[in-house]
Amino acid sequence: MSTTQTSQKWICESCGFIYDPEDGDPDGGIPAGTAFEDIPETWFCPVCGARKRDFVPYED
Repeated sequence: MSTTQTSQKWICESCGFIYDPEDGDPDGGIPAGTAFEDIPETWFCPVCGARKRDFVPYED
């Protein structure tokens, strides 16, 4: 019943983009399988350009 942090999805509060660790953000230099916590603070939303801190945990 426990979920590992690696599989936790995050949603951009600005535009609704969902970061899925299974997919990563290859265009943004984030390989598939990268946990959100391991993404550099300089990363930004590939859709609207919001900062990493503008993302919140996403619940399915």
